[in-house]
Amino acid sequence: MIQLLVATNNPGKMREYQELLAGLPVEILYPAQLGMKLEVEESGHTFEENARIKALAYARASGLLTLADDSGLEVDALGGAPGVRSARYAGPLKNDADRYQKLLSALENVPPGQRSARFRCVVALAQPDGTVHTASGVCEGEIGFAPRGQYGFGYDPVFIVHGTGGQTMAELPPSRKNQISHRARAVQALWPTLIQVLTETRRVSDDLGQEGD
Repeated sequence: MIQLLVATNNPGKMREYQELLAGLPVEILYPAQLGMKLEVEESGHTFEENARIKALAYARASGLLTLADDSGLEVDALGGAPGVRSARYAGPLKNDADRYQKLLSALENVPPGQRSARFRCVVALAQPDGTVHTASGVCEGEIGFAPRGQYGFGYDPVFIVHGTGGQTMAELPPSRKNQISHRARAVQALWPTLIQVLTETRRVSDDLGQEGD
């Protein structure tokens, strides 16, 4: 079976990808399983640039087909911040609660109706030969005034998802989140390419096997 490396050690992302990619005929692997401790500097100025950088670095280091993403939260009242710096918004060695509490503080004087925001995700599929395919997904919503919910991770407890009756992302069961989240939509957009690349990879593998017979 073809192996697909998903370039994350984030437990929340790993759980989501396990479900989002469940229909693919691949063995899903994560860097920790391979003993990979790659330090990749996400030096891009956009989510797509960072996703490409990460996917290529892991594909070349592992020799495996690799999926990586970069994602974050864009808040209109903050000029699109924290954006690509979402994971580093509160500084180094900070946790999810530190980050969303800083966000709530920054929006303390912003009234309802002016707290629009969106989660954005770009996924990149890199082949060891350097070929990269990307797709993106967006989930629109607004920032609440206090964290709510027991699910999810990151900024999920303060992100109220449009079309859910006022629920935060962290109040949605994982099965529901994995239908409508930015990451789910990015994977859905990439799905036809994933199938095509896997089909081509399997064909090449079969041809090489026949040559060795």
